[in-house]
Amino acid sequence: MRRPSNAVARLNRSGIREFFDLANRIPDAIHLEMGEPDFATPEHIRDAAARAANDGYTRYTPNAGIPQLREAIARKLEARNGIDASPDQVVVTPGAIAALYGTVMALCDPGDEILISDPAWPNYAMLAGLQGVGVVRYPMLPEHRMQPKAEQIEPLITDRTKILLINSPCNPTGTVIDQRHLEDLLDLADTHNLWVLSDEVYDEIVFDSDTVKSPAAQDKAGRVVSVFSFSKTYAMTGWRVGYAVAPPELAPYLVKIQEPVTACVNAPAQMAAVAALEGPQDCVTEMRDAYEKRRDGVVEILGQAGVPFIRPAGAFYLWINIAGSDMGSNDFARVLLEGHHVAVTPGRAFGPAGEDFVRVSLASKTEELNEGTTRLVHLLHARSG
Repeated sequence: MRRPSNAVARLNRSGIREFFDLANRIPDAIHLEMGEPDFATPEHIRDAAARAANDGYTRYTPNAGIPQLREAIARKLEARNGIDASPDQVVVTPGAIAALYGTVMALCDPGDEILISDPAWPNYAMLAGLQGVGVVRYPMLPEHRMQPKAEQIEPLITDRTKILLINSPCNPTGTVIDQRHLEDLLDLADTHNLWVLSDEVYDEIVFDSDTVKSPAAQDKAGRVVSVFSFSKTYAMTGWRVGYAVAPPELAPYLVKIQEPVTACVNAPAQMAAVAALEGPQDCVTEMRDAYEKRRDGVVEILGQAGVPFIRPAGAFYLWINIAGSDMGSNDFARVLLEGHHVAVTPGRAFGPAGEDFVRVSLASKTEELNEGTTRLVHLLHARSG
């Protein structure tokens, strides 16, 4: 039997999914490893999909998405993200990951390089590797409040660098890139003629300010591609609806990629997404407020125990320092799971800089989150003497 491609053979599995599978073998495990809202998709969104299916809206749709959804997204981008984009610049994809994958495919050839942060969501490196694109990691350090610094990124740029990927609010750290650092990154991209791929799937989950500045809202050179999702904002992870907004000259290429890779997003899910954007938004506020309240509760537990962590300003994760355990993050997470029945994600899954950290998801019920964090603290204290 012939072997699979080298790209697939070399592909490392996501550490998030690895620990999710391990935790599913333990019936009473507390799940703090997955970034999935514990809320149900709001009823008006579910109803819209059901109506669409019952009305026979079940056929192929345009590659770029149905017009009414692209129009609704364009209105949302202007109102909430400060991005002035026409519906023709919007490409609806099966989840944000398809938008990210398609953008890298459209902008890079094998042998090109993409800059991603360390730590970063592991799927960035996975999708680049599948396309033969080299990954170069730039640091995000606790002493710099996990802010990406242009002066540390610039020496990493070569003639093969095509994309600077940024993620704000950030998975796994919850960092929101502040205005000064964002301006520096855009200037850096202008200087070196780089595309900026901006992952903004947590754009509506921000705790310490009302809005997050979108790079595309400040893009004067037409070099920013922004990626968003319905998954986190509306608790629609299983619906698989995301979208990219791209400069006018690039958007047709992203549309072209849809046909051979995914064709289109399923029709009822697109109608659900229209309802999500055009319906009541109190559900978004309620979920965000719940995540913020959970954050504050876990922060109090960790603070009282003297455990260091990165305080998240957005998304729904806590980046907890477990260096005092004298264990690597994989070993710590495995002991915590097998001995204490709490599943977290080892920081090493997000890059080398995560070795002294674990990620805890706030998208879990408050009682389980607090109990799981308490057990984590007990293990950390036991290991640190």
